[in-house]
Amino acid sequence: MTDPDTPDQTPNARPAERLDRQFDALERDIPRLRRFIRYLRSNRARPVRVPLGLLLIFGGVFSFLPVLGIWMLPLGLMVLALDLPFLQGPVAALMLRTRRLATRWSRKSGR
Repeated sequence: MTDPDTPDQTPNARPAERLDRQFDALERDIPRLRRFIRYLRSNRARPVRVPLGLLLIFGGVFSFLPVLGIWMLPLGLMVLALDLPFLQGPVAALMLRTRRLATRWSRKSGR
């Protein structure tokens, strides 16, 4: 029998929670994208997420072209991680490391 006050013990519960926290932080850090991020995280966007994620990854592969860039690759992985549980842990860790690195850079530059 499980206690209702304990967190979910399924193997993917923790990575999913970590990913949710990182997306929450992203919404706070970039207020202009808040509505778009919330839409992508909603169930209404489920049919859009996988094709969008794959297109972003595909565009990241062609980063040598002017408009497309390597920035599209992690963005595509972030979008795909919303629907693919095996990506949630690594993507949440990548998002956390990136945010920490950005914080360190901004402190060094005096902003």
